[in-house]
Amino acid sequence: MQSKNHFLLIDFLKVFAALLIILHHLSSYGQLAEDAQHFLPGIMTWLFEYGRYAVQIFLVMGGYLAAQSLTRTRDIKNPHTVLKLIFNRYLRLFAPYVIALLVTMVCAWIARFWVQDEYVGESETLGQFLAHLFFLQGILGLDSISAGAWYVAIDWQLYAVLAIMLGMFPNFRSLIWASLILIVASLLYFNRLSHYENYFIYFIGAYGLGVLAQLAKNDSEPTISRLAKLSIVITGLIILVSSFHHLWIRNILAYLVTIALIMWGDRAYKDQKHAKMHNLVFSILWGSRRSYCAFLLHFSLILIANTIYIASGLSSQHNGGVALGLMLATVVASWIAANYLYRLVEVPSRHLKL
Repeated sequence: MQSKNHFLLIDFLKVFAALLIILHHLSSYGQLAEDAQHFLPGIMTWLFEYGRYAVQIFLVMGGYLAAQSLTRTRDIKNPHTVLKLIFNRYLRLFAPYVIALLVTMVCAWIARFWVQDEYVGESETLGQFLAHLFFLQGILGLDSISAGAWYVAIDWQLYAVLAIMLGMFPNFRSLIWASLILIVASLLYFNRLSHYENYFIYFIGAYGLGVLAQLAKNDSEPTISRLAKLSIVITGLIILVSSFHHLWIRNILAYLVTIALIMWGDRAYKDQKHAKMHNLVFSILWGSRRSYCAFLLHFSLILIANTIYIASGLSSQHNGGVALGLMLATVVASWIAANYLYRLVEVPSRHLKL
């Protein structure tokens, strides 16, 4: 581990959310999920029902980290700078994303020889692949090649909107009021209608809370910090009141993550003296750096695991213990594959920028 500071809560949440999403998808797709469900019904049902809420953690942290980066950018009011930031963000996401898409397409091609389930999908078309390259698959109504592709498109939309807002508004005070309006509109209306789920407005409630958390925590001007905190309190009251009508767990989770980031988001850590603590911290940091790649690649490993399970004849026995073992092996394989994608593609691709 390098000796520079890292932020323990953020690194831990990245690893935890990525792992939870992987387990959620394992509990959702294929014969492995069905047989494991019979073996551990309570755990598998919980993962299936609630594992998807880990996306809220990603969204809040995404807003927090994007605001941290963008608010420190010089000349943010220059339209050329804003466009450059948006394009560089696209390049940062693109390289590991496109490799993961290609890997998933190969794995899906192999899976189609044995697996007939709907989640494998039809053979990909050139138009479908090109739409994914420009993050347009959801907007154009095309099937997703991979389970995580939609989030990458949404992350880029949200980052672009935040960069444009920072460039457009004259000060942070205006940004906070505009963000508050978008957050409330998203949480109370847009986020409850599925036909908006391919657009930033569906997710900006959680993302905007992360932005407000960053301004509340780290802005050097006390009035801006107080206004951001006030906006978070207002949002919390609105979530509380709306919960009496209908309980939306994802909104509550996003708010709790926001509070956690305000309280502990800037707690840094360095190399530890004690070996046990050093190993734990190193593991969290190692996983944090590779969490994006694990998120991108895990679906391809789920395809392969289900293919092995069916092609080997193990699925005919409906052995939940074997299915669970293959699922755990898939989790491990996802992080091993992520390590190679991170080292060989993501790290070198960071030099791709205007």
